[in-house]
Amino acid sequence: MDISDWRKKIDDLDCKLVELLNQRARAAIEIGRLKRNTDLPIYEPEREREVIANAQRSNQGPLAVRDMAQIFERIMDVMRSIQKHEIVPDSVPPSRGTEIDSKFED
Repeated sequence: MDISDWRKKIDDLDCKLVELLNQRARAAIEIGRLKRNTDLPIYEPEREREVIANAQRSNQGPLAVRDMAQIFERIMDVMRSIQKHEIVPDSVPPSRGTEIDSKFED
């Protein structure tokens, strides 16, 4: 395969990742609703440690264990923001100030 073939493969994988992340977000929204109705906190550090540990256990590389943890930390940060919006819908998530954030606005 040449570089264009590999890039096409990455584009296809990215589309699958987008769908999976949106499925995860829909689940996070539902959890946010349940948390709102039961007065549970948005941030649950023990649960987040479990999620990271599960991801690391299923990781077969080539990503390093720490890289996998960082990816999931960021995913959960975004999902917490979604849940916060679900619980307090009038709140606007603060800007993270990253280069990517400045390029993509909701």
